[in-house]
Amino acid sequence: MFKTTTKARLDFLQAAEALKNVLRSGHTSTGRPESTAEHTWRLCLMALVFEDDLAGLDMLKVLKLCIVHDLAEAINGDIPAVAQVAPVFKREREQRDLLQLTEPLDAASRQTILSLWKEYDGAATPEARAVKAMDKLETILQHNQGDNPSDFDYAFNLGYGRQHTASHPLFAEIRELVDAGTRSRMNIERL
Repeated sequence: MFKTTTKARLDFLQAAEALKNVLRSGHTSTGRPESTAEHTWRLCLMALVFEDDLAGLDMLKVLKLCIVHDLAEAINGDIPAVAQVAPVFKREREQRDLLQLTEPLDAASRQTILSLWKEYDGAATPEARAVKAMDKLETILQHNQGDNPSDFDYAFNLGYGRQHTASHPLFAEIRELVDAGTRSRMNIERL
């Protein structure tokens, strides 16, 4: 006989698969809309490749935060950054969606995911603040790299998430580079 928790965890994983189909406003380098799962993957990869510059952070915690930061989007999709005029609404919706998504899980697994998401959402720890910064930077990097529609608003990138990306010398350095990439894309698009 199979354990109830095993079946419940598989049910949760099947529901979370929806992130592969949640499309974001940015596009890949081939011009197709990027999925939330693809964004999450590269955010994890970003954390991994910059690990040596993040001394003092618990990298397992960083990777866990990366994995759960957009997990709630499996229920009602992504709210594009340019449309996030009411952060309180977004937070409430994501919390409600995450509660729904994690419903099949055993109490311990559910609490782990919910606690990680709350830590990220509230930027409650150095690890959560680092993931918030990298989340913004990865988004801008994708905007700059993507084959986006002709009306794509590259100027938005220049202010996006700035309050999060100034928190650490590494993020400030990356910010300078991605901002230069944004300006370059803006100049190309004007031609």
